[in-house]
Amino acid sequence: QVHLVESGGGLVQAGGSLRLSCVASGETKCITDMGWYRQYPGKERELVADITKSGSTNYVDSVNGRFTISRDYAGRTLYLQMNSLKPEDTAVYYCKADLLCIGEPTIAARYWGQGTQVTVSS
Repeated sequence: QVHLVESGGGLVQAGGSLRLSCVASGETKCITDMGWYRQYPGKERELVADITKSGSTNYVDSVNGRFTISRDYAGRTLYLQMNSLKPEDTAVYYCKADLLCIGEPTIAARYWGQGTQVTVSS
């Protein structure tokens, strides 16, 4: 089991910055990939950025060059630095962690945080 808690959302003017954090607890040694997703009202949750255990990153085109995903060395805290924010970045942002514990039995699972609201005013 992994528990994820996000923080750092809020209201900011267009062009401003926010830094989201996600703290993982529980079986953190089994966490592999982590990522940030966002969800617009009435829409499916979509990938914003993700990062592997080795530090490889991937971004959706609309945030490339503006957002930076990172994680601490222990892999327990995930960050999303968001710069040059636009009104279309307004959404609920969710932290995601993939778990793979090799053993008897092997456990693979995906966990989500509760979400944090980001609102960008024009």
